[in-house]
Amino acid sequence: MPKVLYDKRQAIAYVTLNNPEKANILDREMSDEISAIWKEVWEDRDVRVVILTGTGERHFCAGHNIALRTDVTEDERERARAESVFWPLGGTVNGARIGADGRLGDHYPQIWKPVVAAINGWAAGAGFYLMLTSTDIRLACSTHARFKFALLSQGWVGSGPGATYLTRQVSYADAMRILLTDDAFDAQEALRMNLINEVVPHEQLLPRAEQIATQIAKMPPLAVRMMKEFIIRFRDIPITEAWRVQTLMNALLTQLTTDGDEGRQAFIEKRPANFTGGIRQKGEAYPWLDDAEWERLNDIRRELL
Repeated sequence: MPKVLYDKRQAIAYVTLNNPEKANILDREMSDEISAIWKEVWEDRDVRVVILTGTGERHFCAGHNIALRTDVTEDERERARAESVFWPLGGTVNGARIGADGRLGDHYPQIWKPVVAAINGWAAGAGFYLMLTSTDIRLACSTHARFKFALLSQGWVGSGPGATYLTRQVSYADAMRILLTDDAFDAQEALRMNLINEVVPHEQLLPRAEQIATQIAKMPPLAVRMMKEFIIRFRDIPITEAWRVQTLMNALLTQLTTDGDEGRQAFIEKRPANFTGGIRQKGEAYPWLDDAEWERLNDIRRELL
């Protein structure tokens, strides 16, 4: 039985952490499986949105498997750690293998497709990181969901990106309380600090995630993909620079995809749009304009401002 279940239903991909006997923890096998799935999701043009959840009612993902190999000596382990500080292995980023997203490794990628989290139970350690980095819209079970950074109390700050992402997603005061006390907290507290979007009864968790995913799947896929990338890549740069990037993205979408035309036509005809994500072929250059034609074009451009 695979430790990560993968299923597709129409435009929605379902990714389920499936090792409930071990609290759905990310051991090497599960990490390899989910890394391969993220790549498949990203490259599958039929998938427009992902639902990420865990098997059972107790755990979304309770962390990493921190058990050591039995055939590794203490000296070997310390030497391996020291070597990795100065000579990280090829194909890794900050000690993690490179997966679908070369910036964050194979555990916590950010693909440019929306990911809806249905947090069915504990999200601790690596499970907390996974929620922070790889998911965009988050629903949590009102009964079973619990959250915990789960590392400072073990004597270390962790090698994953959890602390970095947490401080960008909640207030300073909330982030410091989570990180410095290492206390667990429930779904209502996560909602109060805007870490999640909704608290949902357990029996409604997956249906509500499907409702949101279905709505997103009806949107123009290229525009959705570029909106997510824009927010993640450019949210920390000056507004004028971010606005310029947004304008360029919008020009690409309106000029080089069919969804821009479809959206406008559907609005005019007062009907639901049928977005396909079509990309236009390269065509001939626009014809040269004489002075009068050029001035008319500029008048049109001014009116569009």
